[in-house]
Amino acid sequence: MHRRASAVLSLAALVALTASGCAKGSASPAPSDSAPAAPGKSTAAAKPAEAPLSSAALSERLLDESDLGQGYTRQAKTDSSHRDDVTVIGCPALEKLGGDGAAGSDLDFPNSAEAAFSYIRGSGSEVTEELYSDTVSKLAPGTRTVFEAMTGCPVYQVVVGDAPIAITTQKLPAPALGDEAWSQLLTFTAGGRDTVMKQTAVRAGSVLIVVSGSPALVDTHLTRAVNKARG
Repeated sequence: MHRRASAVLSLAALVALTASGCAKGSASPAPSDSAPAAPGKSTAAAKPAEAPLSSAALSERLLDESDLGQGYTRQAKTDSSHRDDVTVIGCPALEKLGGDGAAGSDLDFPNSAEAAFSYIRGSGSEVTEELYSDTVSKLAPGTRTVFEAMTGCPVYQVVVGDAPIAITTQKLPAPALGDEAWSQLLTFTAGGRDTVMKQTAVRAGSVLIVVSGSPALVDTHLTRAVNKARG
């Protein structure tokens, strides 16, 4: 059951960012052709603990304003109730995993933490970090299934409440970080506007780090997020 709920949770986080960006009337910055950031030297070789971390421990490992630098403002936690209204259309794999709108009610990754930031120098530029922890035997295959489903459909639609959002996906090369990594570029079309977002996930032992948002901001802060999450 955790795979279905995980798909909804990850997709809902992206939809929430998209809705916020569309409401501001601006699209996220276009992605650059730069290569993924290299792993940090100090912590990349350290093997993360295999035991799951608590939500409180994960919260302490989230990026904060001091990690990001000047110009970032932390956003209030998003109301998770909107996830109940997310419906996937046109992607059988995602429909099977999360199309019924379970919205995390059966989420089998019990430990999680999240932080979202806006960047004042780029209108509509945002970045969100999600941390999850569970045993490797659950976390690894569950995450793998979700990303394979999300990147397996180049075009599909998500309906949030009664508002349709068209989504196109492009699988990107995974960064050389952690034990496993996935990355994708998504273009959301809603209300006549396109919003380009990047989502990269890195599993380091029993911790999953998911960074989503403006492509340039994801590239800038991914390695720092992974290093801090690894402790």
